Amino acid sequence: MSYFTLAPNPHNSGADSPGSSVFDLPTQPGQPQTTPKGAAGQSTEILSSASQAKTSFVVISGGTGCNAICSAFGQAACYILPVSDDGGSSSEIIRVLGGPSIGDIRSRLVRLIPPTDAASPLDAIRNLLAYRLPAGSSEREARDEWRDIVEGRSNLWSGIPNDRKEMIRGFLVYFESEILKRAHKNFSFVNGSIGNYFLSAAQAFFRSLPSAIFLFSSITNSQANILPVIVTNHTVTIAAELENGERLVGQCEISHPVRQAPRIDISTESEPGSPVDPLDGTIPRSRNVLFQAEGKNQYEPLNSRITRLFYINAYGNEIHPSPNPDYIASLSRYDVLVYSCGSLWTSIIPCLALKGVANAIARSRSFKAKVLLLNSVNDRETDGYSAVDYIRTIAQTLNDGHHAHTYGGLSKADTTYPVSAFITHLVYLKGTGVEVDIPSITALGVRCVEVDGCIYDEAKPPRFDTTSVTHAIRDILDTIRDE
Repeated sequence: MSYFTLAPNPHNSGADSPGSSVFDLPTQPGQPQTTPKGAAGQSTEILSSASQAKTSFVVISGGTGCNAICSAFGQAACYILPVSDDGGSSSEIIRVLGGPSIGDIRSRLVRLIPPTDAASPLDAIRNLLAYRLPAGSSEREARDEWRDIVEGRSNLWSGIPNDRKEMIRGFLVYFESEILKRAHKNFSFVNGSIGNYFLSAAQAFFRSLPSAIFLFSSITNSQANILPVIVTNHTVTIAAELENGERLVGQCEISHPVRQAPRIDISTESEPGSPVDPLDGTIPRSRNVLFQAEGKNQYEPLNSRITRLFYINAYGNEIHPSPNPDYIASLSRYDVLVYSCGSLWTSIIPCLALKGVANAIARSRSFKAKVLLLNSVNDRETDGYSAVDYIRTIAQTLNDGHHAHTYGGLSKADTTYPVSAFITHLVYLKGTGVEVDIPSITALGVRCVEVDGCIYDEAKPPRFDTTSVTHAIRDILDTIRDE
């Protein structure tokens, strides 16, 4: 059998087949692919335009901000996601097992599972991997429900073929065994995500997050091309420095703080005391952080604006991790770069504040456009920001990360790229709650594109949806072709 015969048959996805799809190789969309006709949640117009344009995308985003608009990018998209989220179910996994945060990646993997019939095996797998143990339950109730799942008795297994069931369950059992090795840490299953548990177990088993992503994609027949911004088996922590000199540690503390004891002090000592746990080499962390997304609109403003974001290690020292080589390579192979809507400082900036990213974006010969989707409302991280502030933050972060440090009195000439080297178009929604000063933005070399968004609540600003993003990208590319 040829190696390539293992790839999924485009005319038979295998979603309804009782046989296992675990050895099917998800296609890595280095080249644009057509979107299946009639996919759920996509209009005929969108499918037609995406298919005809054959445009490929690199999408830099967080876990939830982009999920609602993924259909706009079709299958020829590469998603870059951070691995520094320390909230929700991920916080408890990191506290007990360590390792990179996989919550945002799991969220995108589940979102990109192909649509299928409600009674199909694939839909049953989706329901299992998207399931979250109740946040309002007691610890005993959560543990009992988890026990039913890991032992194969839960109704969530209904409809999943036995071969795939036992493969998934095998990794959940592995996760359970790793938790039991650390029983002294009292792992909490409340609000736990089954998909997070599976992905975490696969990452720990393979000692490779990309391999875990590949496995998840394989069993769900997904064509998703998802790249973690940093490839590591260690916990990744971000910190923010404010204008008043204050420093905040961790995504939750920056974006939606929960009152608790601090986990890490940012150290200025050369040899700080070791925080290493004797069993697994990770420092003690906070308990499961229960974060409700709808509560993000009610926030306590920061004492001053954020000036920069950086990575720190377990000792609290600033570090400069290398970006995923596949991430850098993707910046020279795709047609359009998209900075998605979502949290600016904790979702987008962690993917940009890395050495080599600025050069790859600015010097890319493949990008026809570099598009920023502007949030329609500010949050705690961007309180009081205008569209110009969003643009300048991205450009400054990339230029700062690009500049080399000098040593021993030796100097090196560095290039400061113009804003237009990183962002060529700003897409904003009609009726946005963020100030858009078109003359000032145009003076930076960035073109403004206004689109109609989706209004879910008359009392709230509009939001991006698949239609608005598709129309904006199409208008941008049409304008470029006409020039």
